[in-house]
Amino acid sequence: MPEPIDTDVAIVGGGPAGLAAAIALRRRGIARVLVLERESEAGGIPRHCGHPPFGIREFGRPMTGPRYARRLRAEAAAAGVDLRTGHSVVSLEPGGRLTVAAPEGVRTVAARRIILATGAREATRAARLASGDRPIGVINTGALQSYIYLKRLKPFRRPVVVGTELVGLSALWTCMRHGIRPVAVVEEGMRATARWPLSLFPRLLGIPVHYGSRLGDIAGLPRVTHVEIDGPGGRKSRLACDGVLFTGRFLPEAALVRMGTLALDRGSGGPAVDQHGRCSDPAYFAAGNLLRPIETAGWCFREGRRIGEAVADDLAGALPVATRTVRVGHAAPIRFAVPQSLSLAGSSRLTGTIQLRVGTESAGRLTVRAGGRLLWSRRIDTRPERRILVPLQGIDLPEGIDAIEIAIEPGGGA
Repeated sequence: MPEPIDTDVAIVGGGPAGLAAAIALRRRGIARVLVLERESEAGGIPRHCGHPPFGIREFGRPMTGPRYARRLRAEAAAAGVDLRTGHSVVSLEPGGRLTVAAPEGVRTVAARRIILATGAREATRAARLASGDRPIGVINTGALQSYIYLKRLKPFRRPVVVGTELVGLSALWTCMRHGIRPVAVVEEGMRATARWPLSLFPRLLGIPVHYGSRLGDIAGLPRVTHVEIDGPGGRKSRLACDGVLFTGRFLPEAALVRMGTLALDRGSGGPAVDQHGRCSDPAYFAAGNLLRPIETAGWCFREGRRIGEAVADDLAGALPVATRTVRVGHAAPIRFAVPQSLSLAGSSRLTGTIQLRVGTESAGRLTVRAGGRLLWSRRIDTRPERRILVPLQGIDLPEGIDAIEIAIEPGGGA
């Protein structure tokens, strides 16, 4: 059995969040920073997103995904990060120990702190309960990008695209650049999920958008020949196509958390954390899209860097020791809130944000209350998958409370 590895910080996942955390730690003087990446190359999803704009805020210029990933790897190497690819973490043990399947065999890693940055994945066809045949040509965006940019293959030529999240528009871009002409976009909502003017993108490409519709049966063997569309008012239609591209509906890649002892937040699907990214076991922190579905690569990079700084503070004894914890609760239609708790130390002021998502289109007044007392509010008009931020700097938590409740109250009154 290979020798165990002893390190200061081990990071599970070599995407934008994991590499940004690693770089921040090395720049703070942490001697031994190890990144474990299961793929053969680090860089995460941007490796096979061959379009801009990545890296504008991080590196001051728009980049394609592969170029952005190369820049991240180069920055990590220059900072002295120990990056090991082909290493799959198979279990998380209490106190900061990992079991890892490595090319040389199974080995253990002991670290003073561990940062989890395993990212997110799109919901599968099975998870979406799509009915019909099981033909060739039914894939998600990640598989499309892999076919196009890594294998140089076209999985179809005339697909139906399901979903209008930002990643769906990215998929349309990839299709059109490589000679694939989608026949339609199908969206269950009555409006696009992506913000205007990006929501106009399909129509600018001349691709019909079916709002208020859902994908019915998928038909054809061995390849897709057509799909059934259930439109508004029960109207049904048939679209001839040779593939189905499911986009969006991301889920945190949290299998390791589910199998271990860390507390899992059922709303976000990721590990429960405080505002420093600290998990229920204080040896573990988390960053990036593992915390919630889903954010851009740039957001994950900045979040990873922030968590790396927090871990460096923790190792130096500079992260405030919590004297009390306040639970962050929420009510429907809010689906989740991240972080799920706030660690308070004496009179120290809170910084950062609470991030929210809703399950349905919602409008009203977003409020933060404690024991019925209003602490903060603002007007809101939002849709599912859109980022909502509550600034912690603007909230003065009363003494003695152990929970706050976030809600969207109708009517706009405060």
